[in-house]
Amino acid sequence: MTVSTSAPGARAARRPRLAAAVVEDLVNAIVTEIYPSGSALPPENVLCDIYQVSRTVVREATTALTEKGLVVSQQGRGTIIQDPSSWNLLDPMILSALFRREDGLSYLDNLSEIRASLEASMAAKAARNITPEAAAQLGRQMEKLEGLISTPAGYVHEDVNFHDIIMRLSGDRLSKAIIDSIQSKAVKTYGYSGRLNVEHVQATHEAHKRVYKAIVAGDADSAAKAMREHIETSWRKRRPTS
Repeated sequence: MTVSTSAPGARAARRPRLAAAVVEDLVNAIVTEIYPSGSALPPENVLCDIYQVSRTVVREATTALTEKGLVVSQQGRGTIIQDPSSWNLLDPMILSALFRREDGLSYLDNLSEIRASLEASMAAKAARNITPEAAAQLGRQMEKLEGLISTPAGYVHEDVNFHDIIMRLSGDRLSKAIIDSIQSKAVKTYGYSGRLNVEHVQATHEAHKRVYKAIVAGDADSAAKAMREHIETSWRKRRPTS
């Protein structure tokens, strides 16, 4: 079986590359319910055969799965898949796999709800914290976006930067970290990004203008409202039908 070799998170990155590849493959299998909760992973010797690796590599992988809350070792039963309530849903590998599940769209819906709530709050904080320098920075970003309306791919990249500036201006580092960690995986999913087109970009830019004007005016309530409406409306437009 061929396994991915992309590196996992900071702590797991210190593990041998081969173990990391086995971990990623098993995370996908567990989260997408090839191995459902309550079932046991195949025994060590079987996993060694499946992945053509040593027992040491399999044990490293099992340790990583345990750290992610995916499995637990039980005497006489082996390595048991944990109920999803025990999973670390902010783990990058688990997040990526969640968005690939059959019910992955429900997680993308949830992400949009989280973004709308947190970013609305951060837009309000940015409005309260606005300074002439910050307003000028946000204005320059709006000018950059204006010039990219006819180039959807370029606009989307600078769209991310527009939101990033507002989140940084809010000073709410924890909320920003939560959004960054979740969205970095979602944006790689076609179901989240949707199909790019100029009409959608034009509507998005008008929404950005409303957010921008409220923030530079120091109107926290209007900034929060504009940001929430922007995120919710944008997701409704690009959300897959099934």
